[in-house]
Amino acid sequence: MSRPVIDDAIDVFKIDDDVTLRRMVLHNANPKGIVLFLHGFPETLYAWQDIATALAGDFEVHAFDWPGYGLSSRPAIDRFSYAPRDYARLLDRYIEKAGIDTSKLTIYATDIGALPALLLAVEKTDIARTIIVGDFAPFNRPQFMYPSLQSLKAGPAMDQVRASLNSNRDEILENTFTRGLPKEAHFDVAREFKDDMSRGWMQGAMTMADAFAHYYSHFTRDQDHFEAQLTRLTTPVKVVWGEQDLYINKQMGVELAERLHAELTVLAGVGHFPHLQAPALTIAEVRAAFR
Repeated sequence: MSRPVIDDAIDVFKIDDDVTLRRMVLHNANPKGIVLFLHGFPETLYAWQDIATALAGDFEVHAFDWPGYGLSSRPAIDRFSYAPRDYARLLDRYIEKAGIDTSKLTIYATDIGALPALLLAVEKTDIARTIIVGDFAPFNRPQFMYPSLQSLKAGPAMDQVRASLNSNRDEILENTFTRGLPKEAHFDVAREFKDDMSRGWMQGAMTMADAFAHYYSHFTRDQDHFEAQLTRLTTPVKVVWGEQDLYINKQMGVELAERLHAELTVLAGVGHFPHLQAPALTIAEVRAAFR
């Protein structure tokens, strides 16, 4: 498939009076299953464009921009808190309103998208046949997090970090994806994707960095809730982590996999964004989930 197919597959999907999502759906007349991709910061649904086209020959593929990102809604925080818990509820509504058969669904979630998927699975164990997660912080273990992320979680530095993120948009979009990797491991991010992130950075009065900061202001509470409810999670989970992840140390993934008795794959030489750095490995993980 060519890129125009991706553009043709993008539409606007109303969840409720407060939230409308920009989404992408690649249909298949006889799919082997359904895949839903959930992006992280500072991404948009365009992070999945190459992977989606590679999988569309066999699967129905969904992705959307989280509220606060890309071209999805950015309601005021008194209407939507941008907390992982709010994202989990939104994910549930999307799956229901989109008519997705959860018995055929694999969710692939990274960064800020992963905790909401697992929070939902705690409450609805049949929300997917498989959930693949990685490169995020399931538990309140700030020692395994990048210093600026630690500062976003609590304390007087929160506002400073948020202001810094907002004032450094161009640097973030240029360098976030390869930061911490040796030069020989650097990879290109598609211009179309960069342009989409830049275009979607601010909508109305809220930036993607603002949405990210709101998420983090509730992060510890929702991490603690997830850890307390961990034994209720029975949906099959696979953990995939970049060995060289600068932002969230792989030890976070090791602990999650051990406590869930889940399979863990640590990707040698790969950083925080495996789906961008090594998309073939992401495609292979998705295909394996349906075998």
